[in-house]
Amino acid sequence: MALLGCGVVGSEVVRLLREQAADLSARVGVPLEVAGIAVRRLDRDRAGIDPGLLTTDAQSLVTRDDVDLVVEVIGGIEPARSLMLEAMKTGKSVVTANKALLAEDGETLFAAAREYGADLYYEAAVAGAIPLLRPLRESLVGDHVHRVLGIVNGTTNYILDQMDTHGAGFNEALEEAQALGYAEADPTADVEGFDAAAKAAILAQLAFHTPVTAADVHREGITEVTAADVSGAKEMDSVVKLLAICERVPDEDGRNGGRGVSVRVYPAMIPRSHPLASVRGAFNAVFVEAESAGSLMFYGAGAGGAPTASAVLGDLVAVARNRVAGSRGPVEVTYAKLPVLPMGETITRYYVQLDVADRSGVLAAVAEEFARQDVSIQAVRQEGRGDEAQLVVVTHRAPDAALSATVDRLHKLDIVREVASVMRVEGDE
Repeated sequence: MALLGCGVVGSEVVRLLREQAADLSARVGVPLEVAGIAVRRLDRDRAGIDPGLLTTDAQSLVTRDDVDLVVEVIGGIEPARSLMLEAMKTGKSVVTANKALLAEDGETLFAAAREYGADLYYEAAVAGAIPLLRPLRESLVGDHVHRVLGIVNGTTNYILDQMDTHGAGFNEALEEAQALGYAEADPTADVEGFDAAAKAAILAQLAFHTPVTAADVHREGITEVTAADVSGAKEMDSVVKLLAICERVPDEDGRNGGRGVSVRVYPAMIPRSHPLASVRGAFNAVFVEAESAGSLMFYGAGAGGAPTASAVLGDLVAVARNRVAGSRGPVEVTYAKLPVLPMGETITRYYVQLDVADRSGVLAAVAEEFARQDVSIQAVRQEGRGDEAQLVVVTHRAPDAALSATVDRLHKLDIVREVASVMRVEGDE
């Protein structure tokens, strides 16, 4: 086998291959041997790695005759895409952890796997060591998946957990996450939701057999989550989590074949009674709701060198077994080609906290703005504070565009001094 990349994950894969060589050989039926490791620089210190295996010529490595499996852990779009396509073109099986590439151009990789009869496995691309993609690809392939809902980014979950349990501010919680190694020096991909959006795209492709890219995913990060949002959630006996949500949108007659799919990532309030509310620290958890199987929950470490390497190794054993048996694993077929619906058509609920003038007629004026957009109010709470008052409105489910338009109109009311908090509400269906 050839390994492309020898960073945190790649070096951990090599270590596990070395330490578990006898067991892995017994499980596969033949030894798993590293023929070469492609790196950008040869002069870096790589403890435990045989320098004789290192090369900067990745192209030559993936086309060598003595290589029949390729593991890609360099990340990014290029040269990873070209190298994986070249490997499959020459009949080699590929294991990758590259969520960015799969979310941007998974269709090209899937097509190459079909055309050249190659295996393409990528369990490590979403939720680290949690066995999530394989159940979607194999165990649930005979079922009808309605919804995938979960926490797929450990960094943001850690930050929001600190804000909820310790009253930390966003910046304080982020600095602590960086100090502990949960967040990168540049945390943009995590806190702005890009990482979670890429994973949501991959999950939606598998769950609904339809092409979805990261660009199709409605994305909001957590940088705008405030103490008022967290406090408001507590008052509702809820907690704020960054959620990835992928769901089929049924036809008007209720058939789940689908008007399309909704794929989105945003911070939302969920009741503390919901299992996702208890997911603490940097852990991940994902619910899969299927027609026959019902609700399934997958929980565990979602990131880090060892958990990700564990998922890579699991895929490596699977493709090696296929190779020995002369068979191949499942290949994605995005036959459904359902449209990805715009966020405005998504049916959601809102929590809105307003600072308003404490005088008669305020509640009626606010309620009128919701009625104008045909948004039904589920609950209202008002507290007076001198000549000011705090008004909290929780809506019933309505199109997101209508809810957004309502909030825009509330901003313009003279009686509204501040829209202190606006957040979607999930998980209490």
